[in-house]
Amino acid sequence: MKHFKLKNLLFAIIATAVLSSCHKDKNDVTPTTPTAQVAGVYVLNQGGDAGTITYYDYTTKVTTPDIFTTANGKGVGSIPNDLKIYGSKMYIVVDLSKVINVVDPKTAKLIKQISFGDSEPRSIAFYKNNAFVTSYDGTVAVIDTAALTINKRITVGSYPEQLVVSNGKLYVANSGGLTVTKDKTVSIIDLTTLTVTKTINVIINPVAISADNYGHVYVISNGDYNTVLPGISIINNTTDVTTSQTTVDVGYGSPYVVSGDNGYYLSGTGKVVVYNTKTQAITSPNFITDGTTLTAAYGLAANNTTGEVFVTDAKDYQSNGTLYAFDKTGKKEYTITVGINPANIVFINK
Repeated sequence: MKHFKLKNLLFAIIATAVLSSCHKDKNDVTPTTPTAQVAGVYVLNQGGDAGTITYYDYTTKVTTPDIFTTANGKGVGSIPNDLKIYGSKMYIVVDLSKVINVVDPKTAKLIKQISFGDSEPRSIAFYKNNAFVTSYDGTVAVIDTAALTINKRITVGSYPEQLVVSNGKLYVANSGGLTVTKDKTVSIIDLTTLTVTKTINVIINPVAISADNYGHVYVISNGDYNTVLPGISIINNTTDVTTSQTTVDVGYGSPYVVSGDNGYYLSGTGKVVVYNTKTQAITSPNFITDGTTLTAAYGLAANNTTGEVFVTDAKDYQSNGTLYAFDKTGKKEYTITVGINPANIVFINK
């Protein structure tokens, strides 16, 4: 789910060792009431080089700083970029190691490691019996979720990043990556034929993408770092036409999270902006209401059942970050110490 913040890579080249044993962090404020139906929370930490995965158990109130290493006796790999649970498996997309680690989400034990050869996998989405993974070689890999094998690669745009399923189609944000001339397109893949049916323009350098229940696909773009500012494009998922392109105060590589009728994204100043997906209007410039400030807001997630919003703070991009949990009114409930550059947040149900 999270676009790795390339501008912070220089600050993260020193890999800081993270303890892999279980412990209770005395500095953290732990929840007194576990989140409804949630057993625990995983946080994917991109690290300076070697990534880690932090796990917090709501019942035992125990944090495991590097649960992948604890469970498997080896590290997750270099620059993990996405983490999602689908069915009975959890998928860890590891960019520089060029693999996907498929694990049991209840134990973090490795089921299979899928090699991507010479290409760098970036983000993952799911539809029926397939997983779809973008790669920096300009393709989307189609993985059978039972056999855990790559069955096909679909050519899309330059340096594709996030992707989302909406209205029986797969929308892929083509960023242009490290090229001088950035891409500014979204590829649309028919999920029956597994072919690209259309390519449409959005604001240049699209990286994050999400969809709501009202037929809208939201695309966050970083701009060209010069004359074109960051912004959000909205696509109609019936006509596959870009209906708006708006310059907004959006943080570099911010995710766009949809929960119910609300969309959330991070501003350039570390605030959590709330957008009503039904009325198509910003309803709050900052979800956080208790005065809590974030040094370097990085990851973002929401709990559909409780209305809670979770934000990670990468701080100085070299030391351990923090996961903040806010209740539905925007007040801080608790914090958990996580790893370096905490990007993705995933909940596992009981």
